[in-house]
Amino acid sequence: MKNVTMYTTAVCPYCIRAKQILKARGVDKIEEIRIDTDPAARATMMERTGRRTVPQIYVGDTHVGGCDDLMALDGRGGLVPLLQAA
Repeated sequence: MKNVTMYTTAVCPYCIRAKQILKARGVDKIEEIRIDTDPAARATMMERTGRRTVPQIYVGDTHVGGCDDLMALDGRGGLVPLLQAA
C-alpha cells in the first residue's frame, strides 16, 4: 500500500472525515503535516498544491486533493487501486 500524506489542522472536520475514509479502505498509517502549528508547512502546502484549504491529500506522489476530491475518487472506485498500485 502506498504512503499517504495529509496536510491537516487540529479541528478540521473534513480532515477527520478524510482519515475515516482512508482507514476504511485499509490505510493504517497517515503522515499528517499540521499546518496550524507550522507556518512553513502551510507555505509548502500552498506551493505544492496551489490550494489554501485542508485537507490536502497525497497518495504516494499523486495529489488527490481535498476531502471532496477523495470522496469523489472513492465513489468512482479509484481510491483502492491508487492505494494498492505498486
